[in-house]
Amino acid sequence: MKYIRDLLYFGYHQSLSCVFPVVIFATLALSKIVIIPGLYRYDFILLVCIFMQYMMYKTGLETKDEVKVICVFHLIGLLLEIFKVHFGSWAYPEEAWTKIFGVPLYSGFMYASVASYICQAWRRFDLRMNNWPKAKWTIPLGIMIYLNFFTHHFIYDFRWFLTILLFLVFVKTFVQFSVRETTYKMPLALSFFLIGFFIWVAENIATFFGAWQYPNQRDSWTLVHISKISSWFLLVVISILIIANLKLLKGNMNNHQSIEKPGDLLTTD
Repeated sequence: MKYIRDLLYFGYHQSLSCVFPVVIFATLALSKIVIIPGLYRYDFILLVCIFMQYMMYKTGLETKDEVKVICVFHLIGLLLEIFKVHFGSWAYPEEAWTKIFGVPLYSGFMYASVASYICQAWRRFDLRMNNWPKAKWTIPLGIMIYLNFFTHHFIYDFRWFLTILLFLVFVKTFVQFSVRETTYKMPLALSFFLIGFFIWVAENIATFFGAWQYPNQRDSWTLVHISKISSWFLLVVISILIIANLKLLKGNMNNHQSIEKPGDLLTTD
């Protein structure tokens, strides 16, 4: 019975952590069916995303610090989208007033929704990182992973080398999370993969509803190639590295948002 209660608690708070992504998916589905005269679909999605971001902050679902982190991810995601669309990796074929270099501004919110989930899950489940690597390893690794999304169009794709390096850097790192009175633990690299896998599932839903379009989906929708899991896996790594290092840099964390290092416990609000 205890494990059932823990599972229900876990599912409920996971659902709350996923509010932003769920709203985006619901809007994608609704905008596919409902047409608003004089308002392009991509522009409508952007308005909903902005409104939802505002409401999440006003209702306390997100803190001011979390909104700042989410804005950083919006910018990072938008820059990556502009670059990828330019190189034909995928496309946004519909018209919109709020498109920059062929990319609708709402696309940045899809990356921001990943950050929103991580921030909220971190807070709700009192995440703690045991044996977190030093910044001299994590920061360069995060930069190299992000740059590889750009440079693999010109030079060799180092994603598998970076994945191996990632496992070496985080081989001793475990994430602890609390579900009611019980604390669970798993390897951090495994959590990277699990989040990446579920984002890939969500990506299939998003492309089905026309959020964006891969070249092989121009004529009809097809399943997103399974290799994309590795891309999302690495994107999740970047997301958690940024959030974790921001928490470390702030230096005034509270007990509900912390990273634990050997002999060193830092807290922030």
